[in-house]
Amino acid sequence: MRDSTSPGPLLRWLPFAVMGIVAVVDVLAGPEVRFRPLLALGPAFASLWCGRRRTALVGLAALVLCVVLSSYDHALGRRQNTLMLVTTTGVTLAGVFASAGRQKRERLLADVRSVAEVAQQVLLRPVPRRVGPVHVAVSYTSASAEARIGGDLYEVASTRSGVRVIVGDVQGKGLEAVETAAAVLGAFREAAYDEPDLTGVVTRIEAALSRQLSGEKFVTAVLAEFVDNDTVTLLNCGHPSPFVLNGGGDGIFAEPGDVAPPLGLTELVNVRPCPYTVTFTPGDQMLFYTDGVIEARDGEGRFYPLAERAALLTAADPEKALEELRTDVLRHVGGPITDDAAMLLIRRR
Repeated sequence: MRDSTSPGPLLRWLPFAVMGIVAVVDVLAGPEVRFRPLLALGPAFASLWCGRRRTALVGLAALVLCVVLSSYDHALGRRQNTLMLVTTTGVTLAGVFASAGRQKRERLLADVRSVAEVAQQVLLRPVPRRVGPVHVAVSYTSASAEARIGGDLYEVASTRSGVRVIVGDVQGKGLEAVETAAAVLGAFREAAYDEPDLTGVVTRIEAALSRQLSGEKFVTAVLAEFVDNDTVTLLNCGHPSPFVLNGGGDGIFAEPGDVAPPLGLTELVNVRPCPYTVTFTPGDQMLFYTDGVIEARDGEGRFYPLAERAALLTAADPEKALEELRTDVLRHVGGPITDDAAMLLIRRR
């Protein structure tokens, strides 16, 4: 079987380079100073990034160099030299086993990532670029680079009532959050086509979550309905408010009149989410996002200033505009993000 690892050329040849340097130094130093034990560094380094076959080859080369240098220094047969050969052999065998174990873990991780990518494609299907009266662009950045999947969710559905959108964030992480996100999206995909208004859609989602959630788990979400007029209807369930940027470059957060609880917690309070409308004329755009965007911190702990960076959304192509904003978020953080970040940009055609 071929080695599953694929190190770069530098890493592949580094163990041989190290052993070559040790051999040269040993020859130049003479028999009084012994550098030959350092040849064991070759198979030790190889086990970190090479496959087991190459690690064994490096170990064999180390043993050959040990014998040659020992013969050159007339040290063959001496107790100390024999111990060195045994030590190099032991390091080589340990490196081969370590390399085999590492390769097995890498294959397992590759399988997990492959399954996660398929699950992500099923859970968050590609959204249409043009639907009804709007252009759509989406961006998803997972905080888990190994799994590439998280609890943020989004969906766009073209229905008889207009283009309906949901963007949400599941409390928690891991597979449980993914299962909850799947339940929300499944309920939305059905209710968006059946219910006459967004309140009915939320009621259907709540019913689905009542069978899914346990304890005080919840999901924040914002729903929107775009029709062929100059307004958009929103319904916010404890989620960060969408940011509306008009054609003149002025932006506001579309805050609801009353703060409603997240999905899954509505039975604990008397406040119910109520639809509200905001102006949305041709040339305007609305950015939906999860808290992984606005809570992204820089090295000094400052949150990402979304309202100040809204000018990045002026590119002619919505996808390019959203990619520029995503790049700016990562630049603000200065490294990997600590929470999933989903963004959905809607432009009025």
